[in-house]
Amino acid sequence: MVASALTALFFLAFCVSVRNDRRRFRNAVLLGLTFVTLSFGLLLQVDRLPGWAGAVVLLVVFGLPALGILALGVFLVANGVTMVRKEGAYLPNLLSMLAGLGIFAVIALVAAAGTFDSTAVTGVAAVVTAVATYLSFIFMCFLGYAYLYGRIKVRGDVDHVVMLGSGLVCGDRVPPLLASRLRKGQQIYEAQLARGGRPPVLLVSGGKGSDEKVSEARAMADWLVAQGVPGEHVTLEDRSTTTEENMRFSRDLMRADDPGYRCVVVTNDFHAFRAAMMARKAGVNGQVVGSPTARYYWPSATLREFVAVFWEHRAVNLGICGLMVAAGVAATVAA
Repeated sequence: MVASALTALFFLAFCVSVRNDRRRFRNAVLLGLTFVTLSFGLLLQVDRLPGWAGAVVLLVVFGLPALGILALGVFLVANGVTMVRKEGAYLPNLLSMLAGLGIFAVIALVAAAGTFDSTAVTGVAAVVTAVATYLSFIFMCFLGYAYLYGRIKVRGDVDHVVMLGSGLVCGDRVPPLLASRLRKGQQIYEAQLARGGRPPVLLVSGGKGSDEKVSEARAMADWLVAQGVPGEHVTLEDRSTTTEENMRFSRDLMRADDPGYRCVVVTNDFHAFRAAMMARKAGVNGQVVGSPTARYYWPSATLREFVAVFWEHRAVNLGICGLMVAAGVAATVAA
């Protein structure tokens, strides 16, 4: 009864929070807590279920996650090899491989704790497992809600379609990653025209890097015009150097054009939820949609986004991890 009440409470809080603003990270945590309490409630009912139904619940709650962790470890290591082969052995490209190796390291530590009769090894394994469980929970919250957020459709007309820049190649050429964003923005633009709406302003946002011949915004605008978009429907924001600046500077341009503007922001799918959080923080009046990304690139890119979100909430996250470590050390010393 208590577990069912908690599940209902967390789900209600999730619905209210999403209704108020889809772009908050607490939505992800509330969704995760809903599933955790639901799973716990199902476990409490196992002895009241028919044999086959109880077996299914145990399989779903324990069996599938265990198999999923092993499969995920293998997948992440394999993806890391692909990333290195295609993108080079740079630290951001090694994240998926490191995460996969980390999963196997935790499994090996837990196995060692069960093999050796050592209080120290058992204590370390307990602390590492607790921290890893917390990190896994936060990651699954992020991943699950990011997937749901990515299903958002653009409804009704917008005044601006903001397309976030990324690096150029050869100093002035739009790479495939950025072209994907531009195609998505152009599709939104064309769909609004097809509905009989007035043409939205295509606001391309990105400054000039030290290794670039032109600003990202200039290259993006030229790409759109080459695809048939009238130049008068494109506006440049060419001062920003970070996503936060993309949001702030674009917001200022849109407010100057129309204080009551409504917009949609376009980035790649792996970046959509975090960009939405930044848009909310910057006071941008609009949701964020994602464009497709190469499959091999998505895992490492998603892990980078998670690390960034985790660090943005570091006071809470590091505080919880620190308490787990302190409790584990105290318990080990007491033993």
